[in-house]
Amino acid sequence: MEKQSEQHIEKLVQQGFVTEEQQAEIKAYNKLGIFSLNTELLFLLYLSVLLFTGGVGTLVYKNIDSIGHMAILAVNFALMVVCFYFSFKKSKGFSKEEVLFENPIYDYLVLTGSILCCIFIGYLQYQYTVFGSDFGLVSLFSAVICFGIAYYFDSRMVLSMAITALAAFVGITITPKTVFENEIYSNPTLSYYGLVLGVLLILWTIYSTRVNLKKHFYFVYYTFAQHLVGLCCIAGLLEDHWSFFVPMMAGAVYYFYRISHQLKATSFFVFSLIYGYVGLNILLFKLMDYIDLSSVIDFIIMVSPIYVIGSIVLFIKLVRNFNKEKNAGLR
Repeated sequence: MEKQSEQHIEKLVQQGFVTEEQQAEIKAYNKLGIFSLNTELLFLLYLSVLLFTGGVGTLVYKNIDSIGHMAILAVNFALMVVCFYFSFKKSKGFSKEEVLFENPIYDYLVLTGSILCCIFIGYLQYQYTVFGSDFGLVSLFSAVICFGIAYYFDSRMVLSMAITALAAFVGITITPKTVFENEIYSNPTLSYYGLVLGVLLILWTIYSTRVNLKKHFYFVYYTFAQHLVGLCCIAGLLEDHWSFFVPMMAGAVYYFYRISHQLKATSFFVFSLIYGYVGLNILLFKLMDYIDLSSVIDFIIMVSPIYVIGSIVLFIKLVRNFNKEKNAGLR
């Protein structure tokens, strides 16, 4: 890794971006062996937020009869107000461009306040049914609030919460449990809802990029859109009316393949290959229903290992070539 870094610096020197004096200073700094704990500390902050909010939920669940509903709501609301008070105090205000706190700890204070806000809304609905019998409105209201918080405080973490709440509003919950238990495919209608939501996220990303409205949010929007469209297309291909989802899957794979090259994003490229590969295999199995397999079963058995191994080798080769192309400017 160190040798590769030196090669990159040498290339920058040859291109005139870095002087020889700067190169010597960089080498001297690297020899000191200093490393940053920033990532580890931010991870611990994120973990502490999750543990704190999870602990609040567990405490409420186990002591709900002895504490009382109003006391729970009051404490939750007070903690939420404290979080947002300091966040607003240190915030630079809304801007269409990227705006960062001087201290990253306030980003996690915003996240904590947002989670507590969603807990407060959910508890109000559960105990007092302020939105009537429709619990979906809780997700919608939480999504609207989180979108506002995300755009005001420039928080990608809260933006992820907002999109998740919006997906929950239309009935989609994508978790490891729902994937392994096949729950996301139990309602075919959700495939269409998820597809529409994914397309809307893509259109909003294109629009916000053109008008320069928090265009750095593109990665969050595109990530959710890619998985929503990909999973919903796979679910659709498993249904009776699967032919509708073939062009949708092909279009989505091609679109995110292009986006991955434009944005130099390896994750979009990798998942484009994965969703395209899964969709292609489902389509092949669908087409096998129309042919007599008894005459070619031996050939299929013989070719299957070669197909699987070849797919793995091709996947690795494509990802390596993509990374080489992405880093070509520094080589």
